[in-house]
Amino acid sequence: MKVVSERWLPVLGLAALALVLPGCRKAPPPAKAAFEPNWESIRTHRLPDWFDEAKFGIFIHWGLYSVPAWATPVGELGKVDWKVWFRNNPYAEWYLNSLRIAGSPTRKHHEETYGKDFDYLDFIPRFNEAIARWDPEAMAEVFRSVGARYVVLTTKHHDGFTLWPSKVLNPNRPPEQQHAVRDIVGELTQAVRARGMRMGLYYSGGLDWSFNPQPIETVEQVWGTILHTPEYARYADAHWRELVDRYQPDILWNDIGYPEQGRLAEIVADYYNRFPEGLINDRFEIRKPGAPRRHHDFVTPEYKRMDDITDYKWETCRGLGFSFGYNQVEGPEHTIAEDALIHLLVDIVSKNGNLLLNVGPKADGSIPEIQLARLRALGDWLRVNGEAIFGTRPWQRAEGTTSDGMPVRFTRKGDVLYAILLGKPRQAQVTIRSLAVSDNSRISLLGGKQTLEFRRQGEDLTLVLPEPLWQAHAYAIKIAPGG
Repeated sequence: MKVVSERWLPVLGLAALALVLPGCRKAPPPAKAAFEPNWESIRTHRLPDWFDEAKFGIFIHWGLYSVPAWATPVGELGKVDWKVWFRNNPYAEWYLNSLRIAGSPTRKHHEETYGKDFDYLDFIPRFNEAIARWDPEAMAEVFRSVGARYVVLTTKHHDGFTLWPSKVLNPNRPPEQQHAVRDIVGELTQAVRARGMRMGLYYSGGLDWSFNPQPIETVEQVWGTILHTPEYARYADAHWRELVDRYQPDILWNDIGYPEQGRLAEIVADYYNRFPEGLINDRFEIRKPGAPRRHHDFVTPEYKRMDDITDYKWETCRGLGFSFGYNQVEGPEHTIAEDALIHLLVDIVSKNGNLLLNVGPKADGSIPEIQLARLRALGDWLRVNGEAIFGTRPWQRAEGTTSDGMPVRFTRKGDVLYAILLGKPRQAQVTIRSLAVSDNSRISLLGGKQTLEFRRQGEDLTLVLPEPLWQAHAYAIKIAPGG
């Protein structure tokens, strides 16, 4: 198997017993510590099987920025020059930063729409009024119905506003401007877990614009404005401990680094000792020369995919459009197409990855129809073909082609191989290049009712598909050993 290495990657105590809130799993009784509060010990943690088998999760960016819900849809991350990115930031969740940049389209829009004296925190009453209409059960049911195996919610984005009633007070804001009036984290956690899905929590550990008002205008400033102060470190530490105590998350999904003064090793060791099947992402790492290596269970490329199978676990995160937060400006031309979304998931899974697909709800928690349409299309496909996705592992290689150039991706489950055609064949007879199978193999098409006729032609495999072939964006061929 060809693999890609990871070389490119970059003070409150835990309560003896966790608070058991509605929707939270009961914390197991304290056990003898398996992990010590140092990185050497913590790095012995192994990726839990559930995450490797899940393949598909839902990311949710939802907060004050969902009220203005506005950004310039200039393009997708990685395809826009950094020199123009921040002034024209397509990420609606970066509204506050964009607002602080003189002459930015966001500032112009804000002043024309709300007035020059309307502060970002003035969106709080509007957000609290909107979330009174939110139905967490309906939201969680959407995620379950489309096949998601886990959910990750933004508990605090870079603007510093929390979606849970934290008892850790922000020293830079009055009490009434600290958090949402509803415990969004707790209510959604309950609804998600009631439907058999895992719950992860996102927290912006590196950036908090309530502590550092300096606007970010270059990519270098992103890492340069990470808060490495004892005051902020105590604040972030206390937030993470509170989130673990209250909600027992399955994933600690941090963003953009973490203060060097933080007692992170203690937090992670305590978390693993209480929840051995929990895991953390790579964004606790401080990506600067000379920074000490910490630990992560998986890496998180953004709007990217891998070229080949990796020997480490990765999870691509991306929005359905150019933004994570809801952007009212985005239309179909800014939104990933149904076939491209399905092909993206298949490609990621074939290379040892997961897809964390973001939805950006409106302020009231409703998911925009254009996003729902894409989710439904993916869910419909997974209901037929999920066997070739969930619980699978990479095969000897990820990619292949048919004789007429159609892309093919491979996954496996035990001794069963899946060859997934990324498109609809033009003819009933399809030849997959360099795919040798035994003569007594049993080959079928997921969603079909009969085995397929096939023949070997040297190292190639020729199949006869059913006619007429139903309409789909991809077709999963199951190849099982005979006998």
